[in-house]
Amino acid sequence: MEAGDNGVAGFDVATIDAWLPSVSGATGPFTWTRLEGGHSNLTYLIVDSEGREFVIRRPPQGELLPKAHDMWREYRIIDGLWPTPVPVAEPVSYQDERSLCDAHFYVMGKVDGNALYTGEEVAALLDVSARKRAGESFVDTLAALHSIAPEDVGLGDLGRPDGYVARQLKTWYGSWTASVGDADYDDPRTHSLHELLSSKIPEQGEGRVVHGDFGPHNCLFLSDGSLSAVLDWEIATLGDPLADIAYSINAWTEPGDNIAEGVDAPTVLEGFPSRQELMERYAAGTGADLSLMPYYRAFNWFKTACIVHGVYARYRAGKKSTEGVDMDLLHTRIGIALDNADTMAADIL
Repeated sequence: MEAGDNGVAGFDVATIDAWLPSVSGATGPFTWTRLEGGHSNLTYLIVDSEGREFVIRRPPQGELLPKAHDMWREYRIIDGLWPTPVPVAEPVSYQDERSLCDAHFYVMGKVDGNALYTGEEVAALLDVSARKRAGESFVDTLAALHSIAPEDVGLGDLGRPDGYVARQLKTWYGSWTASVGDADYDDPRTHSLHELLSSKIPEQGEGRVVHGDFGPHNCLFLSDGSLSAVLDWEIATLGDPLADIAYSINAWTEPGDNIAEGVDAPTVLEGFPSRQELMERYAAGTGADLSLMPYYRAFNWFKTACIVHGVYARYRAGKKSTEGVDMDLLHTRIGIALDNADTMAADIL
């Protein structure tokens, strides 16, 4: 990654500083700070002379995979959802003008709050009573997203609304089989699960915007437990909302769950609602029938196993640096995801 003299990679700071007031009302001088995370996209916090905060985001430098790091897709989603009850960052401007930057980028408002990655972070941010509200606001937000007709917010062409689970099964099973060589690791459960899940795909209802990675790690929470924004819409599309809620339920870890040793899951602490309570609240808010949740949860654990397997394969093949990466933990996570998928699948046989 190449950075300019000011340490900012991917942007000409003087050019953006001169342009930003025209779309945001911001006033210079500006300070820039790199924000980590964001699926490798280059993301910076920009603060103006009056303390107003903006986030600017562009794809990584270098050669990219087709359709990866689609800034317009992300921006149009938050732009469409901004007037709705789903909390997102305020969209400011999307630009594909090469005189401003050598890649397309967008600017959004900065939102206060903290994502929940670990129990340590939860303990520092949320007291016991706030954790209950955090769980409720978490599932209420997903219910609100799934209650919106995509065409009503300009997102009716975001993807194919039907056949979501079948397409996902094909994609991720294909990823697994393609990665077996590099991973030097196969598991017969993957193949039997794919066969079972493919033979029992439920009939899908109305297509909705599905986030695809809606967990406590992709939501910002305030200290009172309210959810201030949903982040990282990079893989959002149209699809089956029951697959989306099932992913979120899987991500909502409870004490005694089968997780890798040493993982500091945030939602195991006292005060958070149970998965059952979240599902009941979601069903009450959407009218959804969750009787097939074992299928959708098994599907998501299968998908998780395939995703982590692909990541493990890329590291093992030297396609990504393993510096700071616990390869044994990655391998363990694959097995645990398959264990959990098998457990859920027993209820759909």
